[in-house]
Order: sequence, then C-alpha cells, then structure tokens
Amino acid sequence: MRRYKRNAMSRRLRVMLVVLVSCIGSGAGLPRAFAAPLPKHVTPETKTAINRGLKYLSRVQGRDGAWRNNGQYGQYPVAMSSLAMLALLMDGNSTTQGRYAPQVDRAARYLLGSTTAKGLIARGSGDSRPMYGHGFAMLCLGQLYGMTESVERQREIENLLTRGIDLTARAQSRLGGWIYQPSSGGDEGSVTITQVQALRSCRNAGLAVPKKVIDEAMRYLEISMNSDGGMAYRANHPGPSRPAITAAAVCCWFNAGQYENPMAKRALTYSLSHIPTNTTRFGHWFYGHLYLAQAVYLAGEDEWRKYFPPLRDLLIRNQREDGSWTDTGVGDVYGTSVALIILQLPYNQLPIMQR
Repeated sequence: MRRYKRNAMSRRLRVMLVVLVSCIGSGAGLPRAFAAPLPKHVTPETKTAINRGLKYLSRVQGRDGAWRNNGQYGQYPVAMSSLAMLALLMDGNSTTQGRYAPQVDRAARYLLGSTTAKGLIARGSGDSRPMYGHGFAMLCLGQLYGMTESVERQREIENLLTRGIDLTARAQSRLGGWIYQPSSGGDEGSVTITQVQALRSCRNAGLAVPKKVIDEAMRYLEISMNSDGGMAYRANHPGPSRPAITAAAVCCWFNAGQYENPMAKRALTYSLSHIPTNTTRFGHWFYGHLYLAQAVYLAGEDEWRKYFPPLRDLLIRNQREDGSWTDTGVGDVYGTSVALIILQLPYNQLPIMQR
C-alpha cells in the first residue's frame, strides 16, 4: 500500500514537472500554481489589462519594426517606437528573451537604423519635432543596452548612444535647455526634460556624459520654476505653471538622486494637486501621468499607495475593447504605451524607474 502511494505520488510529480517544462519551453507562461505573486497594488484585473495592452502593441507594430501614431499631430515613428518598446521591456522582454522578444528585436533594429550622419535619431518628415524622438530613443536604448546579450548588438547601441550624446550636447542652449530641433538657438521645458532623462539613461548604462551638460540642464529646471512650485513653459519667460512639465521635472531631480531637493518636493506637491486621477479630461493627461507616476513611485510607498490605485482603476475602465488606450489628438499607440508604462511600474523592471 505504501509503495503504491509512493508510486502514485511520483507519477503526479512527473506530470507536474512535464507541464512546467512544457510551459517554459513553449513560452506560454507558467500555470497559476507556479506564477509569481503579483506586486503590491497590481490586481488580477490590472494584469489582464496589461496583457491585453501588450497584445495590442504586438498586433499594430509595422513590418519595419516601427510603431506609428494615428493622431492629428503626426506619426512620430521614432518616439512611438521608443515608448512602445519601453512598455515591452517593462514586461521583462529583451531582444532574445521573453514572449515579445521578436517585437523588441525588430524595434531595436528600426531605431538603430534611424540615426542621421550628425547623430540625430530621427526618420525624416515623420519626426517633425525630432528632439522628442531622439530623447525617447536614447532613454529606451540606454535601458536595452544592459539587457543585450550580443556583444555586436551592444556595440551598435553604444555607438548610436555615443553619437546621440554628442548631438544632444551640441544642441544645448545657452540657458541649458533644448528645443524641438537640434539647434542651440532655443529651449522649452518638455524637450529639455526628455533630453535630461535620455542622458541619465545613458549615464546609468555606463556611457560618458559631460557633467557640464547635466549641471546646466538641472540649472535650467531651477530657473523655470514659478513661485507656486510649478514649472513655466520656458526659462526666463514669465508664464503660467504647466502641471505636466512640472511632473516631468520632478522625475529629472529624482533620477539624479535629489529626493530631498526642496524644489523637487514643491514641484511634486504642485503636480499632485493639479493632475487628476479621477478623470482623463485634462490637457496632456497621459503625458502628465507618464512622468508623475514615475515621480510618485520613486518618492516611496506612502505617496504611491494613495496615488496609484485610483489611477490604475481609471485606466482599466478606459481601456478599449481591442486592448488599446487613446490620447485624444495624439493617438492609440501613444496612449497604450503610456498606460502600460504606468501600470507596470510596480514590477520595478527598468533601472531608471526603479526605487
């Protein structure tokens, strides 16, 4: 009788192992009994929404590896491809590992083939304001650099990022900011913040970034702050505070490790009081929460547990039948990528967004 029980138990263990190995080998994912516990504040409904969103992005990727926007402001293939790839990287994919590795690999090839002779990462008329795409591409590829197993691919990424860093440094204005085109003749807040995060990503990957460029950029943020704690559209140009740009500035201070910076704290307080989590009827709502979510997550659990659950539930309610989210005027690829980046922050996957 005991022998029979031992044999029966052995058979059950063998069956379980076969199921486990077959799931790993097929890429189908682990059965629920073997699945890792969900991160704090990530509900089963959240995971379902994430999976649907990732499937949507995989379906709408172009044959050339790019994602293109479908809104009224243009296609922006480099910026959209970079944001979509960030969403896939946060799912644990690389160019060779993970359920969406083929999509990441194609996107990486597209971005690697998008550098101009001067080092700008752009694709002609499709990127009408190319410094946005340039910054997002450097941010994304800086994160991918450490995940890449191929030495040859690492060298490709390193070469692109090195040239990209040089282009960004040359395009910095006298005040320390950047404008839409790779020209040092102007600056504004949103492009400046994109470049700062891009340079941080490259620096975190081990690439040389001139300290002077970073110092002047951080100074630009300081002289852009209004008395209410919000950031103006441009430095040295009086104007109303912009909540979305303010949230993005907080990320730059926090990415630099300046969690106790009084200006960063004031900017975070301003952002939390001006960017709603109970409605999407707010100008630049997706852009604002793309950065505010990162800032609050980095700020710690006390703020995160108040901020994330209502935002999470609002995003889940607003997901469309095909798995996408849309940003009115900008498009579905953008809205979906941003929503997925926000919802996946608790997985703590990317170095630049880790606590």
